[in-house]
Amino acid sequence: MTEDQLQKHLQHYFKIIKEQQTDPVTLYLQGLVPTGRRSVKSLLKTASAILDFEGELEVMPWSIIEYQHLASIRNTLQEQQKSANTINLTLSALKGVMKACFNLKLISADQLLLLNDIKRVRGKRLPSGRSLSKQDIKKIYRACEKDKTTAGKRDQAIIATMLASGIRRSEAANITLDDYNTRNGQLNIQAGKGNKQRTAYINTESRQIIRKWLNVRGTEAGALFNPVTKSNSIQYRKISSQSIYGIIRQRAEQAKIEPCRPHDLRRTFVTHLLEAGIDINTARQLAGHSDIQTTARYDLRDERQQKKALRKLQSL
Repeated sequence: MTEDQLQKHLQHYFKIIKEQQTDPVTLYLQGLVPTGRRSVKSLLKTASAILDFEGELEVMPWSIIEYQHLASIRNTLQEQQKSANTINLTLSALKGVMKACFNLKLISADQLLLLNDIKRVRGKRLPSGRSLSKQDIKKIYRACEKDKTTAGKRDQAIIATMLASGIRRSEAANITLDDYNTRNGQLNIQAGKGNKQRTAYINTESRQIIRKWLNVRGTEAGALFNPVTKSNSIQYRKISSQSIYGIIRQRAEQAKIEPCRPHDLRRTFVTHLLEAGIDINTARQLAGHSDIQTTARYDLRDERQQKKALRKLQSL
């Protein structure tokens, strides 16, 4: 493409963007669940930096991206020894933006077809995160119980709910009082990933923990879990997903157990189901996974058995 052709191409690109009142990145990100947008945007920034683009993603002229550019990004990430998962997620994000370009009539079907022909990187991914042991769970509950403030009861209720149902932190943040049946423990998850609704059931022990929180919270309509001020007053709005992340990290630290993230509670839920003899497809449904392969990645039973064997070996 000559300099004149490039100039005309860019003029056309920005004219269409102005007419459509959106850009490919914004259009693509709007189609993702809010909790996933930040990480995808980070991957796109990494990719654009490889192409020596220093501006905002929204003003990058994505229509000039061609097959060789995606190949270069993939090869550079491999040279940087990024995991196969990170590389494939980056390629997926880039292809998503390029599909948005096609939908905005910024590129042709042939160009999109060539871009989609970029192959994924093969590689076995080690299981991420961990599954909490029963001892870990007791310790993290005890850490919450030692905190006699309102936040202590709320945090234990959040952790108990996530362990008993396997819900994501974004789902926990969006639960309302009306979504939870205190009589039978039924939990209606309205804002699941991909806007899918499902039902979970809270066990008796966890219901008792949630009841202690509700005794303090009261029957005010709105979110089930709320922010609590330093003066111990409850703000009747929903707690943020990021706050739940911080709560679980903090309580795990106080419990003096290995670092724990919200998704580890979800992995614990799936692993415990499988340990109890529940078939993997039922576990998939309870976890709200679309793909059974995703559920299989949450199965950390082998890792637990390996640690148990190592402890036996060390005791000899």
